[in-house]
Amino acid sequence: MGSSVMEELRKFVAPEFIFGLEARRLAGRYARKLGGSRVLVISDPGVAAAGWTKDVVANLEAEGLLVTRFCGVSPNPRDTEVMAGAELFRESACDLIVAVGGGSVMDCAKGIGIVAANGGSILDFEGVDRVPAPMAPLICIPTTGGTSADVSQFAIITNTQERVKIAIISKAVVPDVALIDPTTLLTMDAYLTACTGMDAMVHAIEAYVSNAHSPITDLHALEAIRLVSTHLRASAEAPADLELRTQIMLASLQAGLAFSNASLGSVHAMAHSLGGYMDLAHGECNALLLPHVMDYNFAMTPERFRRIGEAMGCDLRGLSDRESRSRLMAHVLDLRKDCGIDHGLAERGVRSSDLYRLATKAIEDPCNATNPRVPSREDLLALYSEAM
Repeated sequence: MGSSVMEELRKFVAPEFIFGLEARRLAGRYARKLGGSRVLVISDPGVAAAGWTKDVVANLEAEGLLVTRFCGVSPNPRDTEVMAGAELFRESACDLIVAVGGGSVMDCAKGIGIVAANGGSILDFEGVDRVPAPMAPLICIPTTGGTSADVSQFAIITNTQERVKIAIISKAVVPDVALIDPTTLLTMDAYLTACTGMDAMVHAIEAYVSNAHSPITDLHALEAIRLVSTHLRASAEAPADLELRTQIMLASLQAGLAFSNASLGSVHAMAHSLGGYMDLAHGECNALLLPHVMDYNFAMTPERFRRIGEAMGCDLRGLSDRESRSRLMAHVLDLRKDCGIDHGLAERGVRSSDLYRLATKAIEDPCNATNPRVPSREDLLALYSEAM
């Protein structure tokens, strides 16, 4: 039959999810359905200040559930925070976790669930399929549009000793339920909107060119690319527009379903190293690195990058591969700049002397395994240099 999709086996893992306005108000009902009685609600100070944590806690308590709160999560969740949360989970005799927040909160919640069920340090579970015992039921309520941790089998945690992010990839960390409510995006500012939206774009692009892609993940990836390209600029400019927010939240969902099953690539490998070392926002790191890695990967799968360009609304008809590559890179740079993500790594405190260390850590990241072009440490070093 030649090279056919029938010759390859591809799995697709996703939680139950409810998408739509006011979905967050189903938290108590689902916690009850999952057998919960004592709930650890995990959030962060910003989400708590916005009122979303209190809102969800009230919903849980209205169902008669006992709630313990843990809001000590940083923008890049730390191993120490995971361990503190796991200890609180055990002390409070909790049996279910509800995460209310962005990717950092949801990743920390996954880490807490892992340690509470398996013991040890969260750093013991780095890598692929290294979580032996299932964790307590997890409900995720995302409050940013782009991280997709609410539907993914990834958890990213900062190793504070090494100042690098580790990736934990396992079906064990797929949430049981995701309550995806676009209303929660109304409290995001323009720059957070831009960074998390670009995170969704990177998820979708890397999933589409991943060497583990499938026809199913392709559908989700291309739709996410189309949605972000169409709506992100306007969403950043009009934060109170709920329809725009809904489109971006839908893009995040589509991108998450794609990358959770097709995995990622060297943009994320480099962003994990960069974000862990400099404590920069993950979406911002991805946005700064994306055009350089796309340019590096283009020759390996030009037809796929052409389709990405089409999904972005970039007219590549009649252009050679070289011309298409140039126009696509310019298109991505324009989108990034229009959303307020400008300049390079140097303006964010990265020094030339840091780059070798960043590349050394990045080459160890498992996301490189599905990059369409196998990178060397020297390749990643050159890409970091270009992004300066």
